[in-house]
Amino acid sequence: MENVVTGMVTRVQRMSIHDGPGIRTTVFLKGCNFRCRWCHNPETWRREAQVERISERCIACGACVAVCGSGALRLENGGLCFDRERCDACGRCADACPARAMNRVGKTISVDDLMQDLQRDIPFFEESGGGVTISGGEPLLQPAFVRELLRRCRAEGIPTALETNLSVPSELIEELLPLVGLWMCDLKAADDDLHRRWTGMSNARTLANLQLLGQRNAPLIVRTPVVPGVNDTPEAIGAICDRLKGIGSLLYYELLGFHTLGTDKFTALGMENPMPAAEPLPMERLESLRAVAARTGITVKQA
Repeated sequence: MENVVTGMVTRVQRMSIHDGPGIRTTVFLKGCNFRCRWCHNPETWRREAQVERISERCIACGACVAVCGSGALRLENGGLCFDRERCDACGRCADACPARAMNRVGKTISVDDLMQDLQRDIPFFEESGGGVTISGGEPLLQPAFVRELLRRCRAEGIPTALETNLSVPSELIEELLPLVGLWMCDLKAADDDLHRRWTGMSNARTLANLQLLGQRNAPLIVRTPVVPGVNDTPEAIGAICDRLKGIGSLLYYELLGFHTLGTDKFTALGMENPMPAAEPLPMERLESLRAVAARTGITVKQA
């Protein structure tokens, strides 16, 4: 019997227009080796499934308590108490909750089952020049699943894109080169000390793999999330652009404005928000930094 390749996925988002050219179906995988303090998808940090609780929706009806087999939920003083240490993320509470206050984040899916969903969107891909994007978290922490999914998409003629921080062994990048149509990488900072401080990881592998993709003439988009107090200076953006100048396969460089959409997710997951006071970057500030990047001579995507 052929081995069934499975992965842990947070969601499959159809009809996306922000994860590559055309209309995309984006597969978000769980697990990440970075801990960016400004992250707006903290539900992708851990590899295993989790339960999020949106407290403002809870009506304290007790439906979740009745089905919880781990003893993680109880009603007390007219409200719901959630002991996350005891939760096994089985998801029965989410199935039972009439107010949709509980939600299981992360499910195991096989490549076979996922391909059945993706094949439905082939007409949209063909009409728009789109395809499938594999994202995360960091998708390359699940290499067997990504490899097989890319292989199957290629066999079906579905264009592929991979969103990755590239902080993985170069051997894996080399292996996937024939299967990836477009590489999309976030480069947070050029300075390694700054990168370590705000993401918890060195940028050495990311920079080395960017050069590798350039040497292999692999189509590449590089993006920087511009975060107030982190990398929102001409010096920081200019240093990143200097690292990108010699990469001939770079299609364009894009600056992304910081937003606070992850704030509620940290709360729902019972996680501490590392940057609770951070504010969105003013648009005029972002535009000035785009101008700084453009003056370095690389192609910069405009808003």
